[in-house]
Parts: sequence; C-alpha cells; structure tokens
Amino acid sequence: MIMWTRLRALILKELLVVLRDPRSRLILIVPPILQLFVFSFAATLEVKNVDLVLLNRDPGRASQELVRRIQGSPTFRRIVLVEDPAALRMQIDAQRVLAGIQIGPTFSRDLSAGRPADVQILLDGRRSNASQIVSGYLTQIINDLAAESAGPHRRPRAEVVPRNWFNPNLEYTWFVVPGLIALIAMFVGLIVTGLSVARERELGTFDQLMVSPLRSREILIGKVIPPLLIGLSHVTVYILVALLFFGIPLRGSLLLLYGSAVLYLAAVVGVGLFISSLCATQQQAILGSFLFIAPATLLSGFATPIENMPDWLQPLTLIDPLRYFLVITRGVFLKGLPAGEVARNALPLLAIAIVTQSAAAWLFRRRME
Repeated sequence: MIMWTRLRALILKELLVVLRDPRSRLILIVPPILQLFVFSFAATLEVKNVDLVLLNRDPGRASQELVRRIQGSPTFRRIVLVEDPAALRMQIDAQRVLAGIQIGPTFSRDLSAGRPADVQILLDGRRSNASQIVSGYLTQIINDLAAESAGPHRRPRAEVVPRNWFNPNLEYTWFVVPGLIALIAMFVGLIVTGLSVARERELGTFDQLMVSPLRSREILIGKVIPPLLIGLSHVTVYILVALLFFGIPLRGSLLLLYGSAVLYLAAVVGVGLFISSLCATQQQAILGSFLFIAPATLLSGFATPIENMPDWLQPLTLIDPLRYFLVITRGVFLKGLPAGEVARNALPLLAIAIVTQSAAAWLFRRRME
C-alpha cells in the first residue's frame, strides 16, 4: 500500500512537470497534430501535375487522338509541344519536364495495320521513382489506344480487370494516416521519456530521487507510466481524426489496437529511458531521440517495402518497434486484422519492451550507485 502511494505521487509529479511547463505543452500538443495533418497530405508517393514535352512527327488521326488523351489525363498539368528532337532533349536536360514523348512518322499507319507503332518515351532518370510511375501512366494510355484501334477482328484474347482489396478507390490517405498514427506516437513517446531523467539531472532533482524512500524499480515504473498515458491520449486523438476527418474505415478490433498500442509505447518508452539515462542534459536527450527516430522510420517499411531493402539490412528491421506496429495499425484499420496476426506482431513489441526497459533499469541503477 505504501509503495502504491509513493508510485502515485511520483506519477502525478511527472505528469505535472510535463503539463505545467508551457514549452512542454506546446511540444506535446501543437506539433504532433500539425504533423498528422501536414504529413497526411504531403507524404505521398502519388505523381500528379506532371509536365511533359511532346514531339509529334505523325499528322495522322491516331497520333492526334493520343495527344488529346494525354492532355485529358488528370496526371499531366502541361504539355510542351516541340518541333525537333534537340528541343525535346533540352526540355528534359533543363529539368523543365519529367518525361518526353516522341511519336514516330508512321504511328497512325502502323496502328491501323496492326503493326507495332513507333512511340518513344524519354524519362528523367534523376527522379527515378516518379519517372517510372509516369512511364506506367503513359504506357497504359498508349496500350488502351492501340487496343481500341485494333478493331473488333483483333480483340485481345484476355482482358485484365483489376480489383483493389481493402482500399478499392486507392485512397492514399487510407495508407498513410494509419502509419502516421504509429510514427507520431513514437515521436511523442520518445521526446517525453527522453527528457525525463535528463531533466532531473539538469535541474538537480536527480540527487533528491536518490535519497528519497523510492526504490530504483519504483522510480523506473514512475518514469514509464506517464509517457504511456500521454502516448495513449495522443493515439486516441489520432484515431478520432482518422475516423472523423479522413473517413478511414476501422474494420478491426479497437481493443486489439489499444492493447498493441500499450506494448508499442512500452517498447518506445524503454528506448527513451535508455537514451535519457545516457544523457546529462535535455538537449542531448532530444538529439539522441532524433538519432533513433530517423533510422527507425527508414527501416520500418513506412515509405518503402522492407522486401526491397538489401538482404544484409533486413535483419536490422527486426529490432524496430515501428515495423510491427505499422502492420497492426494498417491491418486493423483496413482489413480487420485477426487476433492471431495482431499477436504475432505484438509479441516482438513485448520482447523489445522487456529488453529495452531492462537495459534502462540496469543503467539507471548504475547511475544511482
């Protein structure tokens, strides 16, 4: 009973330290909410408003139809018409356009005769990802025109009808926002926890903790619970924004999502405590937190698939808590991830939490000796 009284007092003290400080309140409330909205619209791999350069050497009807279809596509913003290959190349070299199209002089005639038509797509390899996506868009437009021009006697033997499961309209925010819930929760948890012990040292109150009746494990628990509560409150706000503002469906269990969120935040708090125990000042703690956030984000699969990474790098992703919680948040929101799959990704979070908090406790006890 006495231990719980001491713990309650320490937890209350930690919460008041964070909430009474105007700068801490500003860091915890304004930037995370702004990040959720800004990143939801800015962090996109979609390619829109693309500028093209076009050289049409064929006066036929099919080439004119191809130009009209490209101009009518919502992907392309502006098409620069040129008269010779040198001007086309200059537009790409100067990075005024992302791609160029050169229609051969026999395009319409070859298309009507069923022969391979001469169309060249030139891409700016300096922007490789965007150029490859644009190449796919242009290839689809050209193939559709070729299929229609072939006539009924040359209909393709197979027709591909794509169906997109879990996100039928390919809404990019449906993919990004659940991931941002995990990413920004990690940011908040690390900052709050990273400043905890470092603040005590910088303000000189760490020595008071050492001579207080609190045991080292009680101090550690008192440092863990407040960031967990703050992190869960942020997760709640993010879920409400995802449901009410972005209209993302929640097809899975909210209970499973919150249960895994507790384990995820426990893992993040363990990392933050370890960083905080190593640092002597709050500035060092913030820098240490950002030093962890950058590689954790890149290795999590948030922006690029883990399968695309080199084989030697993929094992490092196994110790990244963000990797597992991304699978859970996206799965629970979009496809109703079953409890077995949630548990399969939650168990590594539990293991990471145990290891990081044990390491933080060991370092914390050494600092108190």
